[in-house]
Amino acid sequence: MLFIETTTPPPFYQQHLSAAERTQLDKWFIGKRSQTYYLKRFAQFDKQGYLSPKWHWAAFFMTFGWLLYRKRYMDAIVYSVAGWSFIQLNVTIILVMFEYLAMPFIAETLQMPIRLTIAAAIWIFWSCMVARWSDAYYYRMARREIADAIEMYPRQPEAQKAHLEHEGGVSQYGLGLALGMFAFALFVIQVQFLPLYEQPKAKALLYEVYNITKGAKSRVELIYQQTGSCPVGLPLTTDDQKVHLSVTTQADGIPASTCMVVATVQNVPFPNRYLNGQTMIMYRVDDTVTTNPVVQQSQAQNQAQIQSPAQWGCISSLNKKQIPKGCTDD
Repeated sequence: MLFIETTTPPPFYQQHLSAAERTQLDKWFIGKRSQTYYLKRFAQFDKQGYLSPKWHWAAFFMTFGWLLYRKRYMDAIVYSVAGWSFIQLNVTIILVMFEYLAMPFIAETLQMPIRLTIAAAIWIFWSCMVARWSDAYYYRMARREIADAIEMYPRQPEAQKAHLEHEGGVSQYGLGLALGMFAFALFVIQVQFLPLYEQPKAKALLYEVYNITKGAKSRVELIYQQTGSCPVGLPLTTDDQKVHLSVTTQADGIPASTCMVVATVQNVPFPNRYLNGQTMIMYRVDDTVTTNPVVQQSQAQNQAQIQSPAQWGCISSLNKKQIPKGCTDD
């Protein structure tokens, strides 16, 4: 598609045809869909006498689907094999060069966004090149099929019409196939490739949440030891805005406890947005919450108990595979 002749006259141009005959043949090949658009483009190429770049939005956004929709089945296969392979080769070469020449001097937090930006820029550049020459390509296909129809069926308009309608026009089946393959590709990315990126990120985030919560728990326990009460409402600040911490004395599903630290995950971007709202709770395990007078101790004994370190438990709304190991061991 990108290696189209720019000679004069254009390839397969039938000079002996009148303007009316050429327009009629073009209509048979184009079909009813977007006929006005393509007739205008074809007339421009006929008038200037050579092929030149234009712009085609459908080819820019979905070249493979557009080719199938316009019945260019073999070209769609060639494009998907050669075109995509060319893109992947260029992405690989440029990324490898960038890794050795520039990546060591870039902050780690920026490395992945830069890699994605490079790959996207190469893909967009290729899409722009295809979009600029798609109209010229389709014009060339039309002129080739018209030349074949005239050669095979001279002075047989009905046979020429049948040939051009068969080779040209649009295919709803082709469009459906393209959409189906696109949906399948998205499914494979979501099921096979996205977890390869998402799972390590989620694991690192949850481990960080656990460490932040554990640090807050130690601070709360120290205050509890000094004051004998849970510091409810204690401001627990953190530089990591993906964790919201609060101190309370009760929460649903928590065993009887005098104090607990609740960590809520928030502001997590795609692809780990499902972690937003998940909680990790560390709670103080002691005997001071009992109301049974038989087991209540004297004030002095209570004071001694407060001064001794207490055990803390940990539960989470995360599933067993996601809960950090330290939380399960608490």
